[in-house]
Amino acid sequence: MVIILFLLSVVAFTIIQLPPGDYVTAYVAELESMRGQRLGEEEIIALRKIYGVDQPMYVQYFKWLRKLSHGNFGMSRELQRPVIDLIAERLPLTVMICILATIFTYAVGMPIGIYSAIRQYSIGDYFSTVFGFIGLAVPNFLLALILMFLFYKYLGFSIGGLFSLHYMDASWSVGKFIDMLKHLPIPVIVIGTPGAAALIRTMRGCLLDELRKQYVITARAKGLEERTLLFKYPVRVAINPIISTIGWTLPWLISGGTITSIVLGLPTMGPLLFQALLKQDMELAGSILMILSFLTVIGTFISDMLLVLLDPRIRYEKSAG
Repeated sequence: MVIILFLLSVVAFTIIQLPPGDYVTAYVAELESMRGQRLGEEEIIALRKIYGVDQPMYVQYFKWLRKLSHGNFGMSRELQRPVIDLIAERLPLTVMICILATIFTYAVGMPIGIYSAIRQYSIGDYFSTVFGFIGLAVPNFLLALILMFLFYKYLGFSIGGLFSLHYMDASWSVGKFIDMLKHLPIPVIVIGTPGAAALIRTMRGCLLDELRKQYVITARAKGLEERTLLFKYPVRVAINPIISTIGWTLPWLISGGTITSIVLGLPTMGPLLFQALLKQDMELAGSILMILSFLTVIGTFISDMLLVLLDPRIRYEKSAG
């Protein structure tokens, strides 16, 4: 894990530095457009020294890595605030939305996928297939735009953001919490729909494969109750591909639905990361990417452990002889 995280830190740093120029280049261009005149060479050199971009790339990388190893995420160059404070502000709402979207994904995808498999070629199966393909084909940010248009045109209600205008900057209260609950369903549905559609297709395909196997046919012939047969063996085996990717949920809790969050105006981590990447704000973008990398590695480990617990056939051990 340590080796993987080190390699990911190199990749993240390199990708952020790939666009032409650096943070000071964009900052100077912004200053010149505001002032209407070009900055002197001395001013530009001073700015590059202040922000530490005058040093070679490998020096900048190891300085950043040393700070990260000590739990210091640094200061955001663009926002001039500690990165840890910026992350702490947006993390609770981000995690809440993505947890609810994850619950929606599994609550919708798993039962429909199971029903679609055991009722193959029924009307419900055809309906779920259509829903699955539409959910996979339509980008969730486009679904967000469609819902925003329909709600505003026919109901006169804006579904953008998590709060109404008069609650936007207000302190937390019962009224603000209720207002947030009114705005939550649309982001949860929009962000969770593609995952639910994919889960339906995955669950249906895996379960159909299991239901055709000999042990299921034999169990039915012996008169085992259908519900017991279904959930004790085929479903348990069919969820293996789903369990193997459940660890991806951890990084998704932080970055899930970036473009959708921008479209809906949600105060989550996704838009913060997007702006940091645009501005080449190394401390902010790099810190978020490393958090996502760490969660991905930990999530993969959790998935592996869950697979071993749920499926006795999976074991990591030396072969005999």
